[in-house]
Amino acid sequence: MRRERLQRLAPSVAVALVAVLAALSMGSGLLVLRHFKADATATSRLYSGVFGGLNDPRPGAEADALLRLGAQVRALGLPLVVTDTTGRVTAAANLPFHAPLDDPRVQAYAVRLDRWNPPIVDPSVGTVHYGPLPAQRNLTALAILQGLTIAVMVAVAVFAYRSAMAAQRDRLWVAMAREAAHQMGTPLTSLQGWIERVRSRPAPPADLAEHLAADAERLDRVAQRFERIGNPAKREPVGLGALADRVAGYFRPRLPKRANPIELRLEAPGMGPMVVGDAVLLEWTLEALVKNAIDALQGRAGTIILRVGAEQGMGEIRVIDDGPGVPREIRRTLFEPGITTKRGGWGIGLALARRVVEDAHRGGLVLEPTDKGASFVIRIPLAQSAA
Repeated sequence: MRRERLQRLAPSVAVALVAVLAALSMGSGLLVLRHFKADATATSRLYSGVFGGLNDPRPGAEADALLRLGAQVRALGLPLVVTDTTGRVTAAANLPFHAPLDDPRVQAYAVRLDRWNPPIVDPSVGTVHYGPLPAQRNLTALAILQGLTIAVMVAVAVFAYRSAMAAQRDRLWVAMAREAAHQMGTPLTSLQGWIERVRSRPAPPADLAEHLAADAERLDRVAQRFERIGNPAKREPVGLGALADRVAGYFRPRLPKRANPIELRLEAPGMGPMVVGDAVLLEWTLEALVKNAIDALQGRAGTIILRVGAEQGMGEIRVIDDGPGVPREIRRTLFEPGITTKRGGWGIGLALARRVVEDAHRGGLVLEPTDKGASFVIRIPLAQSAA
């Protein structure tokens, strides 16, 4: 049970992990970018201090400051333009072109530098316009590569998710094939019973032909279900009342009538309400619920009710029994594959039934809370709501 749950959650967990990894990667890139920008600002302030030394009244201070500034700026490769209070360029370094300080291109480049970083105004020097360090420019390329890496990871995650969903659908169809083969057991057992009655009596029962025809028809319907494997569900009008009446009509003659009799009652307003869906798959689902109710009453007398109705734009079929009910400890996981209360059961009947109702018909299949027995309800959008 735990393994099945992990397999079902694996695709979502994988996508979540990739998303976390992408967020962490992007966050680290932003942190490094912020660090480099702060470093560039601190370096520029250092340069401003060096330029401030140009105003030092001591002899030779200006020359020393200029030498220090020039050496540091050239070594770091920081593009720099210094203007005085009138806007005249007084110094420049690491420009992408060769030009004198009074060239208009230098003034225009100072404006471009202000788009990278806000200028630093120093009353003793003027305004310092500075651009990104070479390392910061390299970091931009790194961010682009990081973005591409994230895109690749997301693509891989989407591919893995779709592959996992495809594999899960394949497992579902295999389970449906097993369930269909399992459901063949009821009409085959019934046919064997009729054969024994024919052998044990000099004259066949009067209604034998009808019962044999019903069993043959059911085998044919089970065979049709194999044709649904791998194919999309049909979208055609289905009367829920007629569907419930057909299922009840098949099971009634085959229920115990002497020892521990079981009564199957149908409460339906008529042939409707009408929904749009696949009659074969919906009949399969309803038969699975009725079969579960019969199994729950095994060894005891009881009643099963098929109640058909409509409420809030949804057609409803309830399968109610007065058996022992569903144990409280498995109610939350009842519709998961592998969960069963029957000996030798595969635990896929209810899981498949929910998939048919929810995935193929945009409806719902739930276990309602009851004081006694069990009540399963199928809800499917009415024809006018589904249109």
